[in-house]
Amino acid sequence: MKIVLASDHGGFQLRQEIANLLNEMNMDYEDMGCECEDSVDYPDYGIPAAERVAKGEFDLGILICGTGIGMSIAANKVKGIRCALVHDVFSAKATREHNNSNMIAMGGRVIGPGLAREIVKTWLEAEYEGGRHERRISKITEYENR
Repeated sequence: MKIVLASDHGGFQLRQEIANLLNEMNMDYEDMGCECEDSVDYPDYGIPAAERVAKGEFDLGILICGTGIGMSIAANKVKGIRCALVHDVFSAKATREHNNSNMIAMGGRVIGPGLAREIVKTWLEAEYEGGRHERRISKITEYENR
């Protein structure tokens, strides 16, 4: 499994923590930045990361900004992306199992590093259930392909 990781300045610190977790889990990932805590624009990091997931260069993506909202909105503009804004473990598990999310977004100013690590670990270990959920994902894909 290959993962892309990106943040803006508001997610810079939390992104470092998630990179450490991915290293501990021996996950194959690429960190697309940003490389500072100076103000940058989240679409400049979220959209390129989402495009790389949509193209199949990465299986999954993790985005972090101040609230996670901007990154999730930006990523979801990319065809083929199902980015869930997640700030709890239950939702992280459910969005993989039921929504087959291929990206998550979190807020570095909303949750702490311990919870963020637990969310990411849960999300990465969960598997899409398919079945009744496939019909719903197919409806989204059909709409997207109009």
